[in-house]
Amino acid sequence: MLIFLIGFMGSGKSTAGRLLAGSLSYDFTDLDKLVEEREGMAITEIFARKGEDYFRESEAAVLKSLLDDDRMVIACGGGTPCFHDNMNKMKNAGVTVYLRVPPDVLARRLSGEKGVRPLIAGMKGARLKDHIRRLLAGREGWYRQSDIIFDAAGSGTGELISLLKPYLEQEGR
Repeated sequence: MLIFLIGFMGSGKSTAGRLLAGSLSYDFTDLDKLVEEREGMAITEIFARKGEDYFRESEAAVLKSLLDDDRMVIACGGGTPCFHDNMNKMKNAGVTVYLRVPPDVLARRLSGEKGVRPLIAGMKGARLKDHIRRLLAGREGWYRQSDIIFDAAGSGTGELISLLKPYLEQEGR
């Protein structure tokens, strides 16, 4: 089974993904890292040189290449479910988990990463919080289509595994 972790940037998908994969003896991969490897440049550079549309095309192609894998936790980029029918593809290939984190917590977590995250580059304070709220509002409809909605700000891997248990049992794991 594939487990897709989705949610806004800074929601902890990569961190939770590594912990979850280790607990389940699954492989782990980070979709953004795979896109960077495929393109031979950092995401900020892809956005700057080729634009967001190109990035989203590359992201969709890399995601598609993973859909036949098994026993893997995949940390998706924050916008992954919102483009190219990716959400339906993920739901058909495995279980989707939305790591929900309140906007204020996201702003706190992301305040030091403005240079690494192209969609919040150069933002701080109230402007950053407002931008996160707007982006999150636009993506929330996609995120809420997930099989599991997990409040990630105050919960741990054990709780997430408990929520995944019925899906794992269906797969005979």
